[in-house]
Amino acid sequence: MSAEAVGEGQDSSEGGLRKVARVVLLDPQDRILLLHGHEPDDPADDWWFTPGGGVEGDETREQAALRELMEETGITEVELGPVLWRRKCSFPFAGRRWDQDEWYYLARTDRTEIAAAGLTELERRSVAGARWWTCRELTRAHETVYPTRLAGLLRTLLDEGPPARPVILDPEIV
Repeated sequence: MSAEAVGEGQDSSEGGLRKVARVVLLDPQDRILLLHGHEPDDPADDWWFTPGGGVEGDETREQAALRELMEETGITEVELGPVLWRRKCSFPFAGRRWDQDEWYYLARTDRTEIAAAGLTELERRSVAGARWWTCRELTRAHETVYPTRLAGLLRTLLDEGPPARPVILDPEIV
């Protein structure tokens, strides 16, 4: 698995967990934006993931989500919606283990052009691009996608709207 666009600095953490804010970004056709990542030294070890990353300094998770979205996509004209899901995960990436507490925020945009101008050096070596996915494409995908139940989560979101409270996803340990 990946650090899913991990920055190289030390990020705020609670209880040893890196605090992460991720964005479930939907376009007007209800397609979700996913980034294509891989191990820095092994492009064949790849996966898809939502934009986002670690909280820096004293910023809030909301501020981190908007900053990461801008850095990784160039998209700034969004209003963050509610936290949809929360997940704890642990995985190896770039020679170390990452333990994260991730919050997934809903956001919508009319802009579908991507310009990843704010990537860190590690991200430049491990992010291969981005793609807008329909729920149907995601359901049929054979690629690795994180979180692993994203297709079903997206289907529920599109069918039922945002949950009243964030859904706690099963921990993922790779």
